[in-house]
Amino acid sequence: MPLPALVAAEPLEQQQARQLLKALADPLRLDLVQALSGGERCVCDLVADLNLAQSRLSFHLKVMREAGLIEAREEGRWVYYRLRAGALEQLQAWLGELAAGCQAPARCCS
Repeated sequence: MPLPALVAAEPLEQQQARQLLKALADPLRLDLVQALSGGERCVCDLVADLNLAQSRLSFHLKVMREAGLIEAREEGRWVYYRLRAGALEQLQAWLGELAAGCQAPARCCS
Protein backbone atom coordinates (compact mmCIF):
# COMPACT_ATOMS: atom_id res chain seq x y z
CA MET A 1 0.00 0.00 0.00
CA PRO A 2 1.61 3.30 -1.07
CA LEU A 3 2.22 5.97 1.50
CA PRO A 4 0.53 9.31 1.02
CA ALA A 5 2.57 11.86 -0.88
CA LEU A 6 4.99 13.80 1.27
CA VAL A 7 4.36 17.51 1.62
CA ALA A 8 7.36 19.77 2.24
CA ALA A 9 5.56 21.73 5.00
CA GLU A 10 4.85 18.60 7.06
CA PRO A 11 7.50 17.20 9.40
CA LEU A 12 8.85 13.81 8.42
CA GLU A 13 7.40 11.02 10.54
CA GLN A 14 9.49 8.02 11.53
CA GLN A 15 7.54 5.66 9.22
CA GLN A 16 8.11 8.00 6.26
CA ALA A 17 11.81 8.27 7.10
CA ARG A 18 12.01 4.48 7.28
CA GLN A 19 10.39 4.13 3.84
CA LEU A 20 12.70 6.74 2.28
CA LEU A 21 15.81 5.21 3.83
CA LYS A 22 14.73 1.73 2.73
CA ALA A 23 14.21 3.01 -0.81
CA LEU A 24 17.68 4.54 -0.76
CA ALA A 25 19.38 1.49 0.79
CA ASP A 26 19.54 -0.58 -2.40
CA PRO A 27 22.60 0.09 -4.62
CA LEU A 28 20.54 -0.04 -7.80
CA ARG A 29 18.07 2.48 -6.42
CA LEU A 30 20.98 4.74 -5.48
CA ASP A 31 22.07 4.49 -9.13
CA LEU A 32 18.54 5.55 -10.08
CA VAL A 33 18.72 8.53 -7.72
CA GLN A 34 21.98 9.56 -9.37
CA ALA A 35 20.45 9.11 -12.83
CA LEU A 36 17.48 11.28 -11.84
CA SER A 37 19.54 13.91 -10.03
CA GLY A 38 19.93 15.88 -13.26
CA GLY A 39 16.18 16.11 -13.80
CA GLU A 40 13.33 14.19 -15.34
CA ARG A 41 14.19 11.10 -17.39
CA CYS A 42 12.24 8.81 -19.70
CA VAL A 43 12.03 5.21 -18.56
CA CYS A 44 13.48 4.15 -21.92
CA ASP A 45 16.63 6.18 -21.17
CA LEU A 46 16.89 4.70 -17.68
CA VAL A 47 16.69 1.16 -19.07
CA ALA A 48 19.49 1.91 -21.53
CA ASP A 49 21.71 3.96 -19.19
CA LEU A 50 21.52 1.50 -16.29
CA ASN A 51 21.60 -1.58 -18.55
CA LEU A 52 18.57 -3.13 -16.85
CA ALA A 53 15.65 -5.22 -17.97
CA GLN A 54 12.50 -3.12 -17.91
CA SER A 55 10.81 -5.50 -15.44
CA ARG A 56 13.66 -5.13 -12.94
CA LEU A 57 13.70 -1.36 -13.36
CA SER A 58 9.92 -1.21 -12.93
CA PHE A 59 10.14 -3.03 -9.59
CA HIS A 60 12.69 -0.56 -8.23
CA LEU A 61 10.78 2.45 -9.56
CA LYS A 62 7.65 1.12 -7.84
CA VAL A 63 9.47 0.88 -4.48
CA MET A 64 10.74 4.43 -4.91
CA ARG A 65 7.29 5.75 -5.87
CA GLU A 66 5.61 4.05 -2.91
CA ALA A 67 8.20 5.61 -0.60
CA GLY A 68 7.39 9.04 -2.03
CA LEU A 69 10.92 9.50 -3.37
CA ILE A 70 9.99 9.89 -7.05
CA GLU A 71 6.99 10.79 -9.16
CA ALA A 72 6.01 9.84 -12.68
CA ARG A 73 4.37 11.56 -15.62
CA GLU A 74 2.93 9.81 -18.66
CA GLU A 75 3.19 11.30 -22.10
CA GLY A 76 1.87 9.15 -24.90
CA ARG A 77 3.37 5.71 -24.49
CA TRP A 78 6.33 6.91 -22.43
CA VAL A 79 6.68 7.43 -18.69
CA TYR A 80 8.98 10.10 -17.29
CA TYR A 81 10.35 9.97 -13.75
CA ARG A 82 11.83 12.61 -11.49
CA LEU A 83 12.97 12.90 -7.91
CA ARG A 84 10.61 14.59 -5.47
CA ALA A 85 12.66 17.48 -4.11
CA GLY A 86 10.26 17.83 -1.18
CA ALA A 87 10.95 14.26 -0.04
CA LEU A 88 14.70 14.84 -0.17
CA GLU A 89 14.32 18.13 1.72
CA GLN A 90 12.22 16.46 4.42
CA LEU A 91 14.76 13.68 4.80
CA GLN A 92 17.58 16.21 4.97
CA ALA A 93 15.74 18.18 7.70
CA TRP A 94 15.01 14.97 9.65
CA LEU A 95 18.68 13.96 9.51
CA GLY A 96 19.66 17.51 10.53
CA GLU A 97 17.47 17.23 13.63
CA LEU A 98 19.14 13.94 14.51
CA ALA A 99 22.58 15.48 14.02
CA ALA A 100 21.71 18.47 16.19
CA GLY A 101 20.33 16.27 18.97
CA CYS A 102 23.34 13.94 19.12
CA GLN A 103 25.49 16.75 20.54
CA ALA A 104 23.46 17.05 23.74
CA PRO A 105 25.31 15.88 26.87
CA ALA A 106 23.88 13.11 29.01
CA ARG A 107 21.93 14.01 32.12
CA CYS A 108 23.64 13.20 35.39
CA CYS A 109 22.57 9.94 36.98
CA SER A 110 21.08 10.25 40.44
